[in-house]
Amino acid sequence: TEFFFVCWNKNRWNFNAKKCGSVKMNNSQWNIFLQFRDEFKNLCNQWSQFSNELYPLQKESAKDTPDYNLETSIVYNKAYDEVQKTDKISFIVIGDNPGKEEQLSFNQKYLVGQSGRIAEGFFRRNPELSTDFRKNVLILNKTPVHTAKTVQLKYILKNGSKEIVELVNESQKKMAQLAFELHNGLYSNAEDGFPELWLVGYSELKKNGIFNGYRNELKKQYEGYSSWNKVFVYQHFSMNRFIVDLNEFRKNNNLPLKKCLEEIGGIHKNEIFSS
Repeated sequence: TEFFFVCWNKNRWNFNAKKCGSVKMNNSQWNIFLQFRDEFKNLCNQWSQFSNELYPLQKESAKDTPDYNLETSIVYNKAYDEVQKTDKISFIVIGDNPGKEEQLSFNQKYLVGQSGRIAEGFFRRNPELSTDFRKNVLILNKTPVHTAKTVQLKYILKNGSKEIVELVNESQKKMAQLAFELHNGLYSNAEDGFPELWLVGYSELKKNGIFNGYRNELKKQYEGYSSWNKVFVYQHFSMNRFIVDLNEFRKNNNLPLKKCLEEIGGIHKNEIFSS
């Protein structure tokens, strides 16, 4: 079998270990991840003191959406607590903010709703990416502040107190800083050019968008760092926009999937960060 063969060939074994995502984090990468996780967890605990003020705003902002149980106003991603040093991290995927399924007490994880299932299916159907979405991807958001729909953050920013507005804006700034520190640290200590950082969902990164502050801070953080070359921007996974956009690009470009992803991710990156 393939496994029997690679056991006798060191170079081939190393190649397949990387290909299968079984190369673990080294000590430096593991410590960088732990520092990120602990800092983010502490920030979520601090920001959760505003939950009593956030709850009514989140409820009111969602009055035109189907009713649901609002359980967590500031959502820490508990998937970080399941990460092991033996995990190979190939991608950092950054969504918008926790939605209805993400904030449920029994979940409290990012991209576990419909969008997450689409993302998971995409990686599963494309084995050449050698990625298990739930094992080889770290998922972040641009803010941990929950709303049923991302656009409802505008209601919170318009109707919240000065402290709430500062919380939403400061959380974006801190998440951009943490995303950079995590990605740059993991990438700088890697031997294979990974992980890549994917910003998915870019409409609100544009000027006057909800996440314009996140965009500006992220661009500032990466200035002068080669890891910026491994940052890509895509349509969101929701409503299949990511896949539709990618398939449309592939129709006109006879390129391997990985190259197509790099090309389209770079095009959208220039659209967002060149302005």
